Amino acid sequence: MPAAHRHRPLTTTTRWQRRPWAAVALASMLAAVLPGSAQAQLADAQLNDGLQALPAPLVAPKPPLSMVVPSQVLRWRQEAKDLEHGENGMPRDPARAATLYCQAAQHGDAEAQYSLAWMLTNGRGIERDDAQAAHLFQAAAEQGMPQAQTMMQRLGTPLGEPPPCLQPMAVQLPAPPAAVAAAQPPARRGAPQLLPEPPLPANAPAPIVNFVKLVAPEFKLSPQLVLAIIGTESGFNPNAVSPKNAQGLMQLIPETAARFKVRNILDPAQNIRGGMAYLRWLMAYYQGNVVLVAAAYNAGEGAVNRYRGVPPYLETLGYVRKVLSQLSQVMHPYDASITEPSPMLPLMRVAGMPVQRR
Repeated sequence: MPAAHRHRPLTTTTRWQRRPWAAVALASMLAAVLPGSAQAQLADAQLNDGLQALPAPLVAPKPPLSMVVPSQVLRWRQEAKDLEHGENGMPRDPARAATLYCQAAQHGDAEAQYSLAWMLTNGRGIERDDAQAAHLFQAAAEQGMPQAQTMMQRLGTPLGEPPPCLQPMAVQLPAPPAAVAAAQPPARRGAPQLLPEPPLPANAPAPIVNFVKLVAPEFKLSPQLVLAIIGTESGFNPNAVSPKNAQGLMQLIPETAARFKVRNILDPAQNIRGGMAYLRWLMAYYQGNVVLVAAAYNAGEGAVNRYRGVPPYLETLGYVRKVLSQLSQVMHPYDASITEPSPMLPLMRVAGMPVQRR
């Protein structure tokens, strides 16, 4: 573990670390008299000191996002396989098998994407369609399936729009907690219902919460959104490193860190500022649509543009659901001066880009 992140003995904590509310009050008073650069340095120092004083479990390895395919999707895939091959007492029915593979593929199941692509490229009981097969092989390959990556090398880059089996599904928002819904006054007829934000993550360390509350407004971001991203990305572990070399609290890859001028990717303050700069850019690029912003933060804006919405990746679909479960709104204010909107946004709107609340 780097020396900068070693756990300090309890005997070395300061009274500001023992009383986080006092540190916040001190920061507020100093903010009124210090210039902007000094305020930023003070906030960064308080975050680093606070994290150093936290107990060791904070820097435990980050558990990966669950990659377990939902049971219904598994049933679709298994039934499709039985129908494709006429196994387990099922009659051979390629057309029905393709329909079930398609449903599972749309829900991000890489094996179903590969199986349907194989049927299409070989004309196994259904009409051959190499164009659709290439898109399906690509989706499975992007999720790390070696067989699909081999097929992608043979077929090359897909042309045209993704097929219906890979089109984005409606995103279902979690129902608001009963206590939050009960506290909300009835909306006027025709007026949008604005729910209060849910509580902040219970496992969010106070130094990170205080830093995000102080700095997020500089980037025109909701602290709730930033904390939801940090919690989903790293579990609030400042030393988290993914197999794809995404690092730190907001899991920046080196290319993104360089893009947003982060010099020390594992410095917690720099990492959060870099992640917030990227979120601010994505907010402008997708005109405040939190669903698209969360999907792009996980999978990249290129994938979101290519699929006209949330990509059909199991991890990304689960990631978006987890982030949205911590928020109450799917639209967020944005600074249009940061960047031009995505050129694909009008097509996403034509496609409906539906959002549903259960």
